[in-house]
Amino acid sequence: MLGDACPEELLDAGERLSVDELRSRQLSLLQATVATTYEKVPHYRKALDEVGFAPGDLKELSDLSRLPFTGKKDLRDNYPFGMFAVPQSEVSRVHASSGTTGRPTVVGYTKQDIDTWANLMARSIRAAGGRAGDTCHVAYGYGLFTGGLGAHYGAERLGCTVVPISGGMTERQVDLIRDFGARIIMVTPSYFLAIIDEMERRGLDPRDTSLRIGIFGAEPWTEQMRTEVEQRTGMHAVDIYGLSEVMGPGVAQECVETKDGLHIWEDHFYPEIIDPVTGEVLPDGSEGELVFTTLTKQAFPVLRYRTRDLTRLLPGTARPGMRRMEKITGRTDDMMIVRGVNVFPTQIEEQILGVEGLTPHYLCVLTRPGRMDELTVQVEAAPDLTDRPTAAAALSRRIKDRVGVTAKIEIVDPHALERSLGKAKRIKDNR
Repeated sequence: MLGDACPEELLDAGERLSVDELRSRQLSLLQATVATTYEKVPHYRKALDEVGFAPGDLKELSDLSRLPFTGKKDLRDNYPFGMFAVPQSEVSRVHASSGTTGRPTVVGYTKQDIDTWANLMARSIRAAGGRAGDTCHVAYGYGLFTGGLGAHYGAERLGCTVVPISGGMTERQVDLIRDFGARIIMVTPSYFLAIIDEMERRGLDPRDTSLRIGIFGAEPWTEQMRTEVEQRTGMHAVDIYGLSEVMGPGVAQECVETKDGLHIWEDHFYPEIIDPVTGEVLPDGSEGELVFTTLTKQAFPVLRYRTRDLTRLLPGTARPGMRRMEKITGRTDDMMIVRGVNVFPTQIEEQILGVEGLTPHYLCVLTRPGRMDELTVQVEAAPDLTDRPTAAAALSRRIKDRVGVTAKIEIVDPHALERSLGKAKRIKDNR
């Protein structure tokens, strides 16, 4: 199911850059960013001095590999505003992570940063098929999380009518989609499944709604989930990528006409793929950890930020000058190691969606009752599933054959697992 290509006249100047023009611009912006961070951010001055790198040493893009990485620990060690490159009087807004694994990571934006973010989100929504005049239902969370406000500002910049409902109140989500006639929904894919379930519970056919485009992000999701969403709703399901430390949503976007990975907006963010163990930069096409350096951020520029997301870089298609990243296959920090085998939740999800009668609502539970780890996959049955033992055996066999681990399968009743209003929780580690 392919959409219409975005008309050439709607593309902005950055989207029209050739590869050579883009590389030239990236080098100029990168040199300015390194000079600014060295001058204005004590952390970066110390880090660059420790490796003997002066801003003037950056002569070509490959020199970036000589700079140290930035990680979450660096941001938390400089909590709250130590990584800012402008005085606090010039910071128009701050966002922050939840801080569930330590101090929250705080990011800041100048007025120009907010303007840039709005433009890039508008570019992303347009690439997904959205147009001025569309109604956009924003069900990402608002507040310190960047998702809701990022989507909101971008949709307004594009010229959409925004429904800023945020997350939760699933019954009301369905009411407003039906009553307001939204053409676009922006939401986590796991929560959208809960919205679809609520429609069907109330006897509404999701294919009969006004929704035509779903822009899903904030968590990894599979091609199998895209297929399920599109078949159940008749809409286009496309991926958006971002993270607070780099900007928020709108760092990369899947184009509706190709649906073949996310084009990175390289006129603002420079990507690298590294070996997550050695830190070595890998050539395009190799799978590894995604690293970003910001090129236009004022308040909170970052050098070589390790995202922990696993993907690969590929040539551009719908936007030929911009490289694509494959859909995120997992994160180095959500990987399960089960009896020596590396397992990601997306691998389990892929097998679940290959068994008839099972839904994409699942939880991986890790235990160690003796000396060995055990994996139990709890997955909800579809309402019409009558033979649970056969479905459980089929899923166990698929996981063993295709993922390489033995898993106990518990098929639970529909709606038995807790629903997430934001990012889905896929792992419960009881070891």
